[in-house]
Amino acid sequence: MADSKRADVVIAGGGSAGLTAALAIKRGAPDLDVMLIDAAGRKPAGADQRASAIAAAAKRMLDTLGVWGHVADEAQPINAMEITDSATGDAVRPIFLTFQEPLSDGEPFAHMVPNGVLTAALQDASGAAGIEIVAPETVRDFTVEGSSVALSLGSGKRVDARLLVAADGVRSGLRGKAGIATVSWRYKQMAIVVTVAHERPHHGVAREHFLPSGPFAILPLKGNRSSLVWTEREADAKKLLAEDEFVFQIELERRFGHHLGELSLDGPRQGYPLGLTLARDFVRPHFALLGDAAHGIHPVAGQGLNLGFRDAAALAEIVVDANRLGLDIGHIETLKRYEQWRRFDSWQMGVTTDVLNRLFSKENKMLRTARSVGLGIVDRLPFLKQNFIKEAAGLGGELPRLMRGEAL
Repeated sequence: MADSKRADVVIAGGGSAGLTAALAIKRGAPDLDVMLIDAAGRKPAGADQRASAIAAAAKRMLDTLGVWGHVADEAQPINAMEITDSATGDAVRPIFLTFQEPLSDGEPFAHMVPNGVLTAALQDASGAAGIEIVAPETVRDFTVEGSSVALSLGSGKRVDARLLVAADGVRSGLRGKAGIATVSWRYKQMAIVVTVAHERPHHGVAREHFLPSGPFAILPLKGNRSSLVWTEREADAKKLLAEDEFVFQIELERRFGHHLGELSLDGPRQGYPLGLTLARDFVRPHFALLGDAAHGIHPVAGQGLNLGFRDAAALAEIVVDANRLGLDIGHIETLKRYEQWRRFDSWQMGVTTDVLNRLFSKENKMLRTARSVGLGIVDRLPFLKQNFIKEAAGLGGELPRLMRGEAL
């Protein structure tokens, strides 16, 4: 890259949301020059032990963008979801709520896909589409100059663009430089993420045990393997991560149970501190927030990445439509439509996950009884369950065209 360069759209951040936005904009408007600036570059296979639940709507978008075919072999359909509410030492964990109805066309409401597989497929598709990926590199600062934005890169180089999209994560430095305030707090919890192998097949059933320290999610992967998202109080999680494998596995089995037979660790353990971060605004002139930079939420509902996918689909649709009409893709009035589309949905999901985490992470027998009764009522009302399934599939609200399986 020369010392000074121009692009129409620059996306800062090489995660799944940023890559998807870049690819969607480029596929919808091939005449736009799209650049993606990635601080980390391509990671080696296995560097990220996490896997994500890809909702049906997001799967349709990835299929439309030509990405799904490259991850399908590693995608495990979630055929059912079981929810329990119990204490850690309870010998029996009654199932209070189950979701096992597919969507109307027989499609699963979600698939589990390893993060590394998904990111690699998006990187390959972006490169093939003609997106310039600059890595490892960062956007150090930016200044809006009339109808464009001047970016100063970490290497000292400069890029001029019509639109800068900050997809640089929940601790976004660009969000602060844009003067966008947040509502945020820490949960004093940490998510322990690890993959386990088990003796018996999971049959595509995901399980979420609500335990006093936080939710313990067992998410099915291909083969006799599952991805765990194990929420613990932060101090306890740090101790568990520091323990040897024998002690760690004993504690894991206490929470996992024995329904899938003998367990063994199938990769390293990783820990991620949990909190809530919601941006008060999503846009400024020639600047937009995307993904975790706009909303970092608790993983209790497994919707963090799917919110980012919705951002990507909505922003791409607005940018592509504005470009077709000859409008300024970075003008504040153009970007305000994106903010109006995405901010309420993001705040609603943030509040929902916050309430769920606080409601279920309490060791109180009366409260547990009330929760169990509530879950049981939902389980017996088909229209409520269908609404939950629709939301889990990402099919609620005003969907961008890509999430309906329609090209831009």
